Amino acid sequence: MGGPGGIPGHRGATHQGAGSQGTGHPQAPQPPAVPQPPQAPQPSRGPQPPAVPPSPPAPQSATAPRPPAAPRPPAAPQYPTAPPPPRADPTGAVPLPPPVAPLAPPVEHGAGTGAATLAVLLIGPAGAGKTTVARHWAQRRRVPTAHISLDDVREWVCSGFADPQSGWNEHSEAQYRLARRTCGFAARNFLANGISCIVDDAVFPDRPVVGLGGWKRHVGPGLLPVVLLPGLEVVLERNAKRSGNRRLSDEEVAAIHGRMAGWYGSGLPIIDNSTYDVETTARVLDDVLARAIASPPSW
Repeated sequence: MGGPGGIPGHRGATHQGAGSQGTGHPQAPQPPAVPQPPQAPQPSRGPQPPAVPPSPPAPQSATAPRPPAAPRPPAAPQYPTAPPPPRADPTGAVPLPPPVAPLAPPVEHGAGTGAATLAVLLIGPAGAGKTTVARHWAQRRRVPTAHISLDDVREWVCSGFADPQSGWNEHSEAQYRLARRTCGFAARNFLANGISCIVDDAVFPDRPVVGLGGWKRHVGPGLLPVVLLPGLEVVLERNAKRSGNRRLSDEEVAAIHGRMAGWYGSGLPIIDNSTYDVETTARVLDDVLARAIASPPSW
């Protein structure tokens, strides 16, 4: 409590020093700081690159290590191989070597057809000798020549053969068409391989089913037709010497011969071989074909 006899300026509060913590007692004085010697300046090393963290260790494979590969045997020596064979021609053409020698003695009768590659259609009635003459002509040419007989191809059908002598019907006509296409395909194959061919058939001028148009379509536009037409007496005599289904009745022979006479005036070359033997007829046929090559007939 302050009274009237107290120190002016004080109201009875206790004096606190600068370091007082509220205890009412002054703190002890602190000793003076000891000065530290100055440190030498460190030389500057420039900017340091950032530290690269160490890469983590590679993970260990869970599988067992592979054994070392066995040594390979020495490679076999390589030899040159033959070139692959040429591809087959889609037409069936096969390259043929030239003939070493003539297949038969040549026939000496002028220039003739020479070495020309020909497709010939020899037309004639039964008994005209067309099959015999065609084969003889093919055998005596100077170049390879094939002979195709329609009757032989028709008779390839054994079971179910439709014989025209039993009557001309849809079955015999269908087999005739098939035989003609087969002969045409064979002829084109021979021609594609450089082999001439001669086909013999009894083609009627008044029957489109067995006419020239079909042969021209099957063989090609270069087909050369020739008609072999001896007299009726000769045809009947030759037919009488036949046997089997190749022999016809005299009535049938006469009817066929009469229809074949329609080739006169058609523009096709016609050979009357009534007085010719096979050799002479083959010579005349070759001369006729040589003239047809120079001036093809219009048909």
